[in-house]
Amino acid sequence: MNQPKLLLRRSLTACLIVVSLLIGDKLFAQDGKALFQANCAACHAVAKKLTGPALAGVESRGPWSDRKKIYAWVHNPVAFAKTDTYAADLMKQFNGIVMTAFPQFSEKEIDAIIDYINAEANKKPETPAAGAPANEPASDNSLLFGILAIVLAVVGLILLRVNSSLKRLNDEREGRPVFAPLPAYRNKTIIASGIILLFLLGGYFLVQGAVGLGRTKDYQPEQPIYYSHKVHAGINQVNCLYCHGGAMEGKHANIPSVNVCMNCHMGISEYKGAPIIKEDGSKLDANAEIQKLYSYSGWDPATNSYKNAGKPIEWIKIHALPDHVYFNHSQHTKAGGVQCQTCHGEIQNMNEVKQFADLSMGWCINCHRTTAVKFKDNGFYSIYEKFHNDIKNGKMDSVTVENIGGTECQKCHY
Repeated sequence: MNQPKLLLRRSLTACLIVVSLLIGDKLFAQDGKALFQANCAACHAVAKKLTGPALAGVESRGPWSDRKKIYAWVHNPVAFAKTDTYAADLMKQFNGIVMTAFPQFSEKEIDAIIDYINAEANKKPETPAAGAPANEPASDNSLLFGILAIVLAVVGLILLRVNSSLKRLNDEREGRPVFAPLPAYRNKTIIASGIILLFLLGGYFLVQGAVGLGRTKDYQPEQPIYYSHKVHAGINQVNCLYCHGGAMEGKHANIPSVNVCMNCHMGISEYKGAPIIKEDGSKLDANAEIQKLYSYSGWDPATNSYKNAGKPIEWIKIHALPDHVYFNHSQHTKAGGVQCQTCHGEIQNMNEVKQFADLSMGWCINCHRTTAVKFKDNGFYSIYEKFHNDIKNGKMDSVTVENIGGTECQKCHY
């Protein structure tokens, strides 16, 4: 093999190794984030207490400085609490609520979650510049990695050309026969490398596009009326079921009628809370949004009476499942005890609602495999005598949705 080809292969190999390390490091961090959001975020936050404790600085508390004990806790919290007083006291602090066991997690996956938590806890809050819009999205370094990879590839090609020129000059000086270098467009190695690279990139984007078909994660349409869940469900503590009454007793959560809104806004015609900042950084005129509600309902606040015929508000649907998927809200909320935030995110902190999860089949199956149902003293599950006996005999500490058939195809597809 001649020298230029050898150098070309070495340069391309070096570039691929560098890019793989850069991308691999990023993907590993994303895996920790994805695992945290899919399995932990329903009960834990990094910086604040939710259903479970805040996880920032977790390795500085109690026995958790030893990751082997963290592995044991995650794999089987009930069994670990019997051997550790700190874990037992922690369960008492949260009224005996036991964390869901994750026996399927490998130690590397748990490490990825902890590393993600530590990275998030160590992030310094950025101070926005004067006049800069609030709630700017987190920076994405994908473009930077792409540019770096291209620069490395160009540098490698330049070095190859330089080496080829130096070799030719040396051959001329020593009287060896000199052959004209092949142009890049006729070099089989370069052509083959380019085809393979294009094939890999095309395949990657094709697969990503196919996997994402029909998924609308982070979908956040502009609604006819800017309704802030943060103001209503968060600050004013309006119960979710007041507006979405079907979520506990029926298949559908239901969208509240205009009359439900007017139950409160007959007497609340002016917003006096903290300024509401929209997603584009502008300040919302909340009183104008209340006037829109009056327009839909036909209410005249001056006379405290309905003067015109009302009409329904044409809310834009955000969370949509395919027609062949069966989903029952009451089966999850009432029978399973699943909190709204598990599927909808921290809805109490959202101004304009967006879709929190991708609602893919894999996301649902993963939840069914890891979520323990409220089995004890729950009449809905009284027919599962074997599991009740296994729990009494200590053979099982919890029953997951998968145990009661939650991953069977016909449960959700019909």
